[in-house]
Amino acid sequence: MFGAFLAAIIGHKTIMAIFAAVIGGLGLYVAGGINRAKKDAAKRAVEQLAAAQDRLEMDREATAAERAAAGMTDAEAREVATKWAKR
Repeated sequence: MFGAFLAAIIGHKTIMAIFAAVIGGLGLYVAGGINRAKKDAAKRAVEQLAAAQDRLEMDREATAAERAAAGMTDAEAREVATKWAKR
């Protein structure tokens, strides 16, 4: 009985076309979700790289400031720190 029903559905061109369209739509939906996930991962990677570059630049500036401050008196160091704090 089930075989006859399945044969009738498979033999019906309209039903098969609708079934193929639904399956194709599902495939496109899944592919779109995978593509969105890849775009989100790439966006996060770009943001993380930018943050790492910012940290590196801040570390470089801090190191340069530490080297310059090593030879300063306390008064000179306060003057420089006050300039940085006002930024």
